[in-house]
Amino acid sequence: MSFPWAQQYVPTSPFMRWMDEKLPLPRLIHGAVGPGFPVPRNLSYFWNFGVLAGVCLVIQILTGVILAMHFAPNAAIAFDSTEHIMRDVNWGWLLRYAHANGASAFFVVVYIHIFRGLFYGSYKAPREMIWLLGVVIYLLMMATGFMGYVLPWGQMSFWGAKVITGLFSAIPIVGTPLQQWLLGGFAPDNAALNRFFSLHFLLPFVIAGVVILHIWALHIPGSSNPTGVAVKQESDTVPFHPYYTAKDGFGLGIFLLVYCAFVFFMPNALGHPDNYIPANPLSTPAHIVPEWYYWPFYAILRAFTSDLVIPFTHIVLVPAKLLGVMAMFSAILLMFFLPWLDTSPVRSGHYRPLFKKFFFFGLIPCVLVLGYCGGAPAAEPFVMISQVAAIYYFAHFLIILPLVSSFERPDPLPFSITEAVLGHDGRARLAPMAAAATTPDAAGIAPAHPA
Repeated sequence: MSFPWAQQYVPTSPFMRWMDEKLPLPRLIHGAVGPGFPVPRNLSYFWNFGVLAGVCLVIQILTGVILAMHFAPNAAIAFDSTEHIMRDVNWGWLLRYAHANGASAFFVVVYIHIFRGLFYGSYKAPREMIWLLGVVIYLLMMATGFMGYVLPWGQMSFWGAKVITGLFSAIPIVGTPLQQWLLGGFAPDNAALNRFFSLHFLLPFVIAGVVILHIWALHIPGSSNPTGVAVKQESDTVPFHPYYTAKDGFGLGIFLLVYCAFVFFMPNALGHPDNYIPANPLSTPAHIVPEWYYWPFYAILRAFTSDLVIPFTHIVLVPAKLLGVMAMFSAILLMFFLPWLDTSPVRSGHYRPLFKKFFFFGLIPCVLVLGYCGGAPAAEPFVMISQVAAIYYFAHFLIILPLVSSFERPDPLPFSITEAVLGHDGRARLAPMAAAATTPDAAGIAPAHPA
């Protein structure tokens, strides 16, 4: 977003002037993360997690490229090559633990980033494209994480691949051929391992490309903020550097302390012990589970235990397995439609009292319960609890959120970001609907979408 008060880049040395003329990379950096990029002055530490997600991606790419130099994607020796990395490669244990725990750290950071966006309405106009690209990044992360989980070729790797790819067989007519095409055969073996390895290596670079688009889209409308009120004057902003580079640096230091605590002191805390047993197609683990960051969606998948039949007959319309697969993917794809499901004119949850209650006492506990049930055995009472939580999850976005948006009475918004930070500045405060009639976007009122 262009601000007239943004500090312009003026190269001083002859070399930098030549560089700016031939390849204006310093100008790009100055305008993207430097003094030339004004940012709302009231951003909290929840806005640090976008930068932390980028750091996690860099860690995963660097460690992954080095690990790929020593890994053998062959079903006969994949498990042994993983042990070779751990025992014989210089600092191999550190690289593998950093990569494995880096995946968990990446998902933790992204989940906090997503829930921050949900609460503060970061998906509302004019930032829909930023949100949509973020959902694409999340889907790519899920695919990359699943394929990486298969590579060590332990018991949970093999059976996880068998179960997850087996979900495609639930699709009528094309399901079984699609599953065989994904695996390169009838069961996970050499072909599947090679395919997953190549895609696991490629997709992080695709993620990096979409991240660039994500940041590019962010710079068009500018950053959101806790009030949802748009920037209106110079006093509403501060330069990204040095203010937010220092703030992000502090957040990065805290993150690295926690991350290193896991890498050095409890590197296997988030892994499954069965994955330290070589894959055995003849021995099924007692409890097959994916990595912890898939548990909420795994719980939704397992919540469907009965076929959909025509009443008073035994004719099956949709098998339970297909219902579960459709619900699991729908739970994620639902995020694409969120900008149009939430029709409230106010962005920030701080000024939406009813929305705030459903968010903190409905959605967040629901996702946590789904996560717990996804990691629990597929038995009662966990299945029943998953069913109740899955019903609420879909109801929250498809029923509760649109109704709250229609009937909720938001609190008055501050006149400006400066007023929200420093207190009342002598000008009249604008109530949400009054502001909508004057300057919609500037008062934190999301522009209405065309019908």
